[in-house]
Amino acid sequence: ARDRTLTCLFYTMSEQLKFIVERLNAEPFRKSFNLISLDALEPLSLLQVLNDVFAEINPQHKVDLREEPPEQTAVRMLSFLRVLKYRPKTETETMTSFRNGLIEGKKHIIYPILEWLLRRLQELKKRAYLAKFLVKVEVPAEHLQDDQVADMYSTYEELMEQFKETHKTVDQLRLSGFSTVEIRRDIGNMEDEREQLQKRVERLKRRVEGVHDNEQMLAACRSLRAEKEREGQLAEMKREVKNQLLHADQRVYRTNQQLRDLKASLAGASAEGLLQQMEEENKVNSYMCHDKLPKEIDVCRKKCVDMEQVLSMPALSESDLDDLQDQIDEVNEAINALVEKKTLHSNPADDKLAVFRQQASIIQRKKEVATESLKEAMDELSQLDSELKQKRDSVKTASASTLKGDELQKYLATLRVKSQEYKKKKAELAALRTECGVLEKTETVLKSRHQVVQESLTDMEEKEGVAGYRETQEELEKVSALKSELDEKKGESLEGMSNMAEQLHQTILQKKSNLGPMIRDVRPLRVQCQELTAEHKEKKAAYDMTSAGLESNLSRLEHEVRVLREEIRQDESRYHQLHAARQLADVKHQLVRVELKSYVPGTDNEKKWSFRDACTKKIQEQEHQGKALREKQKAVRDSHTQNMKQMNMWKDLAKLMQCKKECFIKQQEQKKQDALTEREMMQQEDRLVL
Repeated sequence: ARDRTLTCLFYTMSEQLKFIVERLNAEPFRKSFNLISLDALEPLSLLQVLNDVFAEINPQHKVDLREEPPEQTAVRMLSFLRVLKYRPKTETETMTSFRNGLIEGKKHIIYPILEWLLRRLQELKKRAYLAKFLVKVEVPAEHLQDDQVADMYSTYEELMEQFKETHKTVDQLRLSGFSTVEIRRDIGNMEDEREQLQKRVERLKRRVEGVHDNEQMLAACRSLRAEKEREGQLAEMKREVKNQLLHADQRVYRTNQQLRDLKASLAGASAEGLLQQMEEENKVNSYMCHDKLPKEIDVCRKKCVDMEQVLSMPALSESDLDDLQDQIDEVNEAINALVEKKTLHSNPADDKLAVFRQQASIIQRKKEVATESLKEAMDELSQLDSELKQKRDSVKTASASTLKGDELQKYLATLRVKSQEYKKKKAELAALRTECGVLEKTETVLKSRHQVVQESLTDMEEKEGVAGYRETQEELEKVSALKSELDEKKGESLEGMSNMAEQLHQTILQKKSNLGPMIRDVRPLRVQCQELTAEHKEKKAAYDMTSAGLESNLSRLEHEVRVLREEIRQDESRYHQLHAARQLADVKHQLVRVELKSYVPGTDNEKKWSFRDACTKKIQEQEHQGKALREKQKAVRDSHTQNMKQMNMWKDLAKLMQCKKECFIKQQEQKKQDALTEREMMQQEDRLVL
């Protein structure tokens, strides 16, 4: 059991690490971790990774932990986890050990926090955003005695409630499916429609300006429109009044019906009976209010509290659920043991109240059953009342088309005739269906019997070695029937038919005599076949057992091989990583040695190359380049105003040239138009009028 527990724990941690590495390598973190590199991080680096996740949730936590004191880091992280409502597993570790493990960067503390954060990243972002506005500032009670502070704090709480409502409204709008693009498109369409309407109104105004007495016509149109609107309002009011009248009639009808029901219920009743009935109803209602409903409310509250605890707890893995189930089983076993122990040590004869307790429990159960049945009956009564109300409303609405007097009597007479005819037809149909069912059942039984008889005959023929005799017999019967029909048609004599039957009988006997030796030969072969079948079953069972054992051993060995290969692959990966790190360290060490040698004065006077000189030279070049860029920026800034003026002048010049171009084009078109007009006038002067 311990090995199985360790295996489950190792599997859970490996899955946890895989999930953390996958999420850290994805957006928005873009880390380059693998299982080995993440597991090999130092405590401070692991805390920095956790802080980076905090910074993604809330940018205020974007801090370099090397520059922050450890005490401040611990306070900041613990307070942020409390805001995010993270709950550690306090069953296996105390809060003090959790705080110490978080400060020291313990992996068994950091990994569950990382997994919990990465699984709920978007939800925690929203929670952190809301915490900035919804976490109340604690004000001591003595300061709240001041009126100004109390007013300010009440205003602060009102603003917080207003923020809650606004945020809920924003979430509802975001989830409602409306997008800003669609709203802007609708606004643009509405503006276009408004412009079109304005243009249309202007065109109509221009068209109306030339009409005589346009003001009087417009006044008449306005009055006509006002009267039409008033007519529509009056029609709407008329419909409302009709609806109100209909509802009033329905209320009067319902009231009269209730009055009739009350009179019918009070007929023959006495004051003592009514008082007793009301006392019983009062007892039932008091029991429901004081016993039944409070228990149901307590159960619902406990369920809500349990649900809130489950929601606030971190995500549980399968191993955690198994542990909880084991704990539940242990507690149930302990309870059962205590109950058994109590029943063994207790003497029923000494307990004088046992009978009364049993009777009280029986009465309590009966009361609960009666309460449940009463509740179901009340629910059914309310449902029937609502259905009755709907039916009455429908009948009331259809009262306009209700038949009265002689028409109603005629209609009822036709209904009676039709109902009698319907009942008669229904009875005939039921009888026919019953008879049809009996016939179908009889047919099914006969078919099944026929099938059984056919199968038994076939088995008997196979046992006797004359398989196909029945089919042959049927064929012979068919042939004989066909022959008899042909003989009847041809008018052959009875003697020829008997001869044919004798011949057929002789043929059958000959067939039987021929099949006899074959049947005798088949019988020992059938016995041998049964023996071989039994032996084959024994051999097959032994083979299946051996094959199952070999397959189980093979699967176990394959699992061990996979585990060992995975370990080898991990060790090789770690070896190559360490080897590459060592080579990099050797190269850096060699460069450092060369750099140190360059600082030692030698016998030759040649100037040795070093990184410091190269970096100094690069810094100087960058400083010169920065200085040149600043001078260039200053020159551009100084000439910016003059250049802008010059650009505006060029734009004005371009506009002027464009205007001249348009004037020139219009002038050319006007000249062409004048030339055409002059030519047309000359042509008209040259005409001869008769």
